[in-house]
Amino acid sequence: MRQEPRSDGDLLRAVADGDRSALRELYDRHAPWLRARLARRCGDPGVVEEVLQDTFLAVWRTPTGYRGSGDVPAWLWGIGIRRLLAAVRPRRPLPLRLLVPPPAPSAEDEVLVAVEHGDLASAVDGLSPELRAVVRAVVLDGLTSREAARLLGVPPGTVRTRMARARAQMQAALTQEALP
Repeated sequence: MRQEPRSDGDLLRAVADGDRSALRELYDRHAPWLRARLARRCGDPGVVEEVLQDTFLAVWRTPTGYRGSGDVPAWLWGIGIRRLLAAVRPRRPLPLRLLVPPPAPSAEDEVLVAVEHGDLASAVDGLSPELRAVVRAVVLDGLTSREAARLLGVPPGTVRTRMARARAQMQAALTQEALP
């Protein structure tokens, strides 16, 4: 008889009791989407892997940090993004860093800046919160519809439908802005 998979909350309680297999199961469940999301924020795969490991090490050390309110994936993302920011922040002393010219922004970085600050930003901001969440998960974080569905707590078909609606609304908004 096949056993029902344990919930994220059950896994965290087991991790708090020192169950390494529960941590492994939590890692196997969440590391793929977390890695993809971190990789969208950082182009260095080594840093992404280090941050991913640090995130689950933090879970192992303090599984009681999850208070039970909200979704476990959102809690994991909060840990991961804070670890990523700490990993990429410049450290003192700065003089040596000032002598090295900053790298040219990648095409992806330029697109992300346009999404956050250009015409596309106003089109995205004009979306309903449900559509905006799907666009951020799929486009900015690079998740598949299945991964986004798991993260957002909706069926994959709903993610695809919302993405189609969002595309249509953004296209209409951008077309309207382009008209004289």
